[in-house]
Amino acid sequence: MQIKYSKDALKFIAKLEAKQAKRIREAVKGLTKSPPEGDIKLLSGYNDGRMRLRIGGWRVIFRFGAENEIEILFVLDIGNRGDIYK
Repeated sequence: MQIKYSKDALKFIAKLEAKQAKRIREAVKGLTKSPPEGDIKLLSGYNDGRMRLRIGGWRVIFRFGAENEIEILFVLDIGNRGDIYK
């Protein structure tokens, strides 16, 4: 399974300290396992299957998809707990 980060997600990770960025990247890698690891919930109000992953005070918004028969994990956004849902 491939992981594709959005431009916004990459910008957020780039602003973090190395230790925090590594923690987020490791948690995202856990989503590629079967079954996915972590505190995951389906987001209501979206029809594309968006979910969120809780990593302490951060949230990762993602969805699973496929392109050319290859499974892909799309990381749509990463942010602080209070700001990510706005």
